[in-house]
Amino acid sequence: MKGIVLRSTGSFYTVLGEDHIRYNCRVRGKIRLEGIKETNPVAVGDQVLFDTEQDVGSIMEILPRKNHMLRQSVKKTGHAHVLAANIDQVLVVATMALPRTSTGFIDRVLVSAEAFGIPQILLLNKRDVMDEQDRAVAEEIQSLYSSIGVEVVIVSALHDDLNIVKDLLKGRTTLIAGHSGVGKSTLLNSIAPEIGQATSDISDFTAKGVHTTTFAETFEIGEKTFIIDTPGVKEWGLVDMNAQEISDYFPDMRTVRLDCKFQSRCLHINEPGCAVKTAVAEGKIAQSRYDNYVRMASGEDNRK
Repeated sequence: MKGIVLRSTGSFYTVLGEDHIRYNCRVRGKIRLEGIKETNPVAVGDQVLFDTEQDVGSIMEILPRKNHMLRQSVKKTGHAHVLAANIDQVLVVATMALPRTSTGFIDRVLVSAEAFGIPQILLLNKRDVMDEQDRAVAEEIQSLYSSIGVEVVIVSALHDDLNIVKDLLKGRTTLIAGHSGVGKSTLLNSIAPEIGQATSDISDFTAKGVHTTTFAETFEIGEKTFIIDTPGVKEWGLVDMNAQEISDYFPDMRTVRLDCKFQSRCLHINEPGCAVKTAVAEGKIAQSRYDNYVRMASGEDNRK
């Protein structure tokens, strides 16, 4: 039978069959022997063929993906962790404080999505607890990322009606990503109370988020509208990207770099005649974006 993976616990998978029944499945061993350098060859969102002859179904084949989102595995060197497959857009949830989300983290998620041509939304949450300085920074971020084609909204998941967010999600399969504590579960509960995701306060000791989502899971919140909730992550490492490729996934650099003296060989760091560095100096490319690019391209601070 054909189905779609709704939930992954690492050992067992919830698969929604074509008969609209949910099956508890495991992966047939040979799938893990195909040389795939992924910690989880079967991901939420995968379309699969599975056998239901036993009490626990067997996933026999993964059908071709249209795309997927992945990051470096934090547990297994040289491997990638696939967050989800076959998604229409990525929603990055970020906060100005408690915890603070760095633009470095935001840009790494956006670059990972851009690599597969996946549209991106940036949601700046906890508007209700922003002070004057936080609000000013949030508005600067909104202006910057909107200018490069990213939809940006500033909301309070606790107090706003979130209609603007619901409209952005309607009719699409959306992957939600962000640090622990930024309010992903609160956002989901506000949009679709029937989900009933567990929430938690910020740790007083670390001022960071506490994990409440343990496994990736898909929720249907409307007609043809799906949300893939993922565990909060502290780090986001890029996978299989060299410096030349990374600049391809910065829309604000993509066309400018064609005017570099060394074009595709220019890393936009120390090379002469670099059009990207000129654009930064002229204010056409934001300094923060360029700094984040340099860190990625040079391998510095490659996760946070």
